[in-house]
Amino acid sequence: MSLWKKLSTFGVAAALGVAGVMAMSGGAGADGVVAGAQLKDAAGTTMGSVRMTTIGNGKILVRVQVRGLTPGFHGFHIHTTGTCTAPDFTSAGGHFNPGAVNHASHAGDQPVILVNADGTGRGRFLTDRYALADLFDADGSALVVHAAADNYANIPTRYTALGAASPGPDATTLLTGDAGARTLCGEITHA
Repeated sequence: MSLWKKLSTFGVAAALGVAGVMAMSGGAGADGVVAGAQLKDAAGTTMGSVRMTTIGNGKILVRVQVRGLTPGFHGFHIHTTGTCTAPDFTSAGGHFNPGAVNHASHAGDQPVILVNADGTGRGRFLTDRYALADLFDADGSALVVHAAADNYANIPTRYTALGAASPGPDATTLLTGDAGARTLCGEITHA
């Protein structure tokens, strides 16, 4: 490769980041694994999408976009079963949690999605909490967007000590982060 081509490639990499260069070159990541989901509401209307791309070193780049949601923060999790049966999407099971730990440490706990006043939201983050292969077990996995914000079970005792029978997060908070109803669901598939 010529010096000029090397410098051009470096300049593009600096401007776009690693993911941008991979997209320009047609590559899906260091090991080429891509998965995703179409996020649908209870009526079956596609309201968003998620793309998950391995980029090497055990990291996955997750990109999500949604529309038609109420403004504010919304919980966003991987659930244990790749079935999205409306209207409540409970068919997707609980949070993906192979380590059997409390909420905020589940492998499927992801950053909240911030939805703007116009009902749209986008998120992009890196994670090493799971490998894409982990999500394709016998019954698959699903991505769920919740109606409320996820508090990540972060309820310090100073907030609940005033009048609470037992300070700290309760059992529901430790399981779900109080993210509320399941608004959108998408079965994770190989892209």
